[in-house]
Amino acid sequence: MAEQLQYKCPCCGGAIEFHAGSQNLKCPYCDTEFEPETLQNYDAQLHDTAEDQTDWETNDDPQNQWTEEEAEGMRVYGCKSCGGEITADATTGATHCPWCGSPVVMTGHFSGGRKPDLVIPFQLDKQAAKEGLKKHLTGKKLLPKVFSDENHIDEIRGIYVPVWLFDTEANGQIRFKCTRSRVWQDRNYIYTETKYYSVQRSGTMAFGDIPVDGSEKMADDLMESIEPYDLSQAVDFRTAYLSGYLADTYDVTAEDCMPRANQRVKETLEQQIADTVRRDYDTAAAESTSVRYHGSRIRYALYPVWVLNTSWQGQNYLFAMNGQTGKFVGNLPMDKKAWWKWWSIYGTVASAAVFALAWLFASL
Repeated sequence: MAEQLQYKCPCCGGAIEFHAGSQNLKCPYCDTEFEPETLQNYDAQLHDTAEDQTDWETNDDPQNQWTEEEAEGMRVYGCKSCGGEITADATTGATHCPWCGSPVVMTGHFSGGRKPDLVIPFQLDKQAAKEGLKKHLTGKKLLPKVFSDENHIDEIRGIYVPVWLFDTEANGQIRFKCTRSRVWQDRNYIYTETKYYSVQRSGTMAFGDIPVDGSEKMADDLMESIEPYDLSQAVDFRTAYLSGYLADTYDVTAEDCMPRANQRVKETLEQQIADTVRRDYDTAAAESTSVRYHGSRIRYALYPVWVLNTSWQGQNYLFAMNGQTGKFVGNLPMDKKAWWKWWSIYGTVASAAVFALAWLFASL
């Protein structure tokens, strides 16, 4: 049985048929006609799209491993409630888990794992973090009282969050579906003519230090919300920077973070190249993207974060503040009793005002 060759319309996606009258291929759905050679070239482009080459070079140098001397001065604390594991210097006593607030106990000496390449030291102390949290809570009339309690605010803790940093030079080959339209009218009708184009563009961008959260307990969107960090203030890692603070042990590997890094590279590259296309066309939508990396590398860093975890009516609320810039984010609950109290006062006043205005207009 002979195989039937079928083309799809680049404009609407419908099945294209050969039109004997014009000797062209025609879409029966949007009435767009194509010369056979043009459609064959377009179909060849669709099958010629190269696959992404997004290989990252990981550094397994033995110098990046913890030495016995460094590990000797650190301890590991485990949380039995959420399974979190944090490290601290040997002088740290009993503490609480920064992720769920439960007491944690020392589980043993620290050993193994990759040593951080860089650390951004805390620039803001606990008092600054408390002031930042108070400012974040100011004016929130419907906030449960426990959130603004002074003793509760004292529970904010400084922790170094593990972050993988991705560097690369990315070359992108992108095919866009573009349109140009013009509108005119006569006495009876308004006409719109839309022309479709297949446009290919390429470009190269350098990406430096794309951060991807390496902690499963720190939500990615929360960590990205307190960006950016200024890496010009980063220094080579020393265990002395952990003194007085906690450090989360990474539980998401660099390999597991690669898809998120690739997504951030691809989205940024598409957006930048698309901006060059939109100057010449009315619309531009990316149909396919091929990305190749050159000179990629991965580094491991610790970012300073002030964290406060609180539970309210069975739900956990995590607040985070950038320990370098002071940027504060976090979701807040609403006290339903306070809401009903507010509504009973202001709702009654608002209803009375509406009634008065209605009576006033009715009497005019």
